Amino acid sequence: MVQFLVKRIFQTLVALWGVITLVFIILHFAGDPTLLMLPESATAEDVARLRSQLGFDRPLIVQYLSYMGQLLRFDLGTSYIQNLPVSEIIASRIPYTLTLAFAALLVAIGIGVPVGIIVGLNHGKMIEKILMPIVLIGQSMPTFWSGILLIMLFSIRWGVLPSSGADGAGAVILPAVSLGALSMATFARILRTSIIEEMDKPYVRAARAKGISFGKVFFRHVFRNSSIPLITIAAIELATLLAGAVIVETVFAWPGLGQLAVQAINSRDFSVVQAVVLLGSFVYIILNLIADLLYSIVDPRIKIQEKTS
Repeated sequence: MVQFLVKRIFQTLVALWGVITLVFIILHFAGDPTLLMLPESATAEDVARLRSQLGFDRPLIVQYLSYMGQLLRFDLGTSYIQNLPVSEIIASRIPYTLTLAFAALLVAIGIGVPVGIIVGLNHGKMIEKILMPIVLIGQSMPTFWSGILLIMLFSIRWGVLPSSGADGAGAVILPAVSLGALSMATFARILRTSIIEEMDKPYVRAARAKGISFGKVFFRHVFRNSSIPLITIAAIELATLLAGAVIVETVFAWPGLGQLAVQAINSRDFSVVQAVVLLGSFVYIILNLIADLLYSIVDPRIKIQEKTS
């Protein structure tokens, strides 16, 4: 287990370095933020003076090494546009994004898992033919489109839920449903497939032949074995929800990291964009590491395989 953790931590550091380097290069080739920070009447001398103050006149490799040095000191830098520490800006937005992501995950699991169980246990029956098209619609509909439809229906036509902002608990409902619809469909499809495969295995027929009740066989064995793929999916989907929040937060004007990333990209606020991408990459990698560790808890056979290898 220790060797596995050391290996994964090393892979994490390499992946983070690659993401930081790639984003740094792309952003610096995308344009000069000093042109956005100065008025149109600014002279070439004004532009050169500001570029010198911000350090953009230095060679790219020098800027890169300087930024990497800041990260090693856990310094995310200062926003060129807002003139505030990036850590403070991100810290003020994180609670909103976490609230939206976990609300969307709750919607996805709360609907996707029961639907997956129902269609898995009723394979080939009418209820599966009714529910599966609904699941496929949820998986194929883009989040920005579903968000617009929800706003038109619940905010404009019925007026029961707010269409934007983060004022009150009701404001999170529409963006959470829009963001969680895709993950809900993924949970339902994965669980359905796993249950169908497990129900066809010999141990299920043997247990039923011994007179063990169906409920006991399902919840003690079938559902537990079928839930193993959900661990990986849950980790990936939570990371996807955090990333997908960029679109949903923009549609619903939700003041989270997604909206911050869009604003920073439009204003070429390099430090903020790099920090948001770095945070997202770190969360994605850590969630996948947690999923790997949870395998040994759900399926003891994975522990045995690691010890014998």
